[in-house]
Amino acid sequence: MRSFPGPALEIVDRMRAAAAADPARAIAFQGSPGANSHRAATEARPDLLPLPCFSFEDALDAVKDGRAGHAIIPIENSQHGRVADIHFLLPESGLGIVGEFFMPIHHALMALGNGPFEAAYSHPQALGQSRHYLRAKGIVPLSHADTAGAAAYVAERGDPTVAAIAPAIAAELYGLTIIEHNVEDSPDNMTRFVILASAPLPAGSLAGEPVMTTFVFEVKNIPAALFKALGGFATNGVNMTKLESYQKGTSFSATAFYADIIGAPGDPAVDRALEECAFHSKELRILGTYRQARARG
Repeated sequence: MRSFPGPALEIVDRMRAAAAADPARAIAFQGSPGANSHRAATEARPDLLPLPCFSFEDALDAVKDGRAGHAIIPIENSQHGRVADIHFLLPESGLGIVGEFFMPIHHALMALGNGPFEAAYSHPQALGQSRHYLRAKGIVPLSHADTAGAAAYVAERGDPTVAAIAPAIAAELYGLTIIEHNVEDSPDNMTRFVILASAPLPAGSLAGEPVMTTFVFEVKNIPAALFKALGGFATNGVNMTKLESYQKGTSFSATAFYADIIGAPGDPAVDRALEECAFHSKELRILGTYRQARARG
C-alpha cells in the first residue's frame, strides 16, 4: 500500500496542491505531515513548499519528474546509524547533493488512551532510537512507513491500547494525547539530512567557503585495493569524515563505498586524491559538492 492514513490525507492533498501550483519551489520529503523530514524541510528551507511523499523513492522521483525542485532525505542518525537503502537510492537517482542539514531529534509517545500500551508504531529508525525506553515500558515496537504516519494510523485505528512514537507536532495534527516527551534513548540524538536537486551547484558558487564533497566508488577486486584507493587522501592531506561500505548485487564479490571529504574538486590536493582513488577503483562518481552545515574536525 502506497497511501497515507486517512487522518493525514486532507493535509497531504492541501500541501500537494500548493506544491503543484509552483513546483520549482517545492521540496519533497518522505512521510506524512508532521514527520521529522517535514520538520527538516521547513527548518532547512523555509522559503520552499513541503511536498509529502510516501517513500524515499517517491521523494526522489518528484525531483526527477519535475514535480519538485528539491528533496530532503535523512542519511544518518547519531544514535542509530545510516538510514536503510539510502546508499543505494542516492547514486541510482541521478540527482546531485546541494546541501546538508543537521536536526536534533526528539520523540514523543502519543496515543488516544492513557495506557498501559501493548504496542507502539513508528518508523524503524525512531523505534531503534527509543528501544531502551520501549523495553523498559514493556511496549512492543511495530514498524510503520514514517513517524507521523504512525500517529495518523493510531488515530485512525481508534485503539486506546496502542501508541505511536512521533514528533510532538503529530499529536496536534492527528488529535492524540502526548503521554511522554523525549522518549529517545540519547539526549543528543541528531539526524543529518541531505538536500538534493536535479543538477549540482555551480563550482564557482562555493569558492572560498568550507565545503563537503560526497562520492561513491567501487574498488577493484584485488588485494589491498581499498588501502591503495584511500592512500591519496592521506598523502594529500584531505580529511575523509565518512566512509561506509555496502554490497553491490548478490555475489558478495563487489564492494562499494560511500564517502564524504572536506574540500571540493578544483583544489589540487582534492583532485590528486580523487584521481588516485579512481585509478584503483572500477568506478568513482561524485554525488555533489555543497556548503558545510557544521564544521568538521
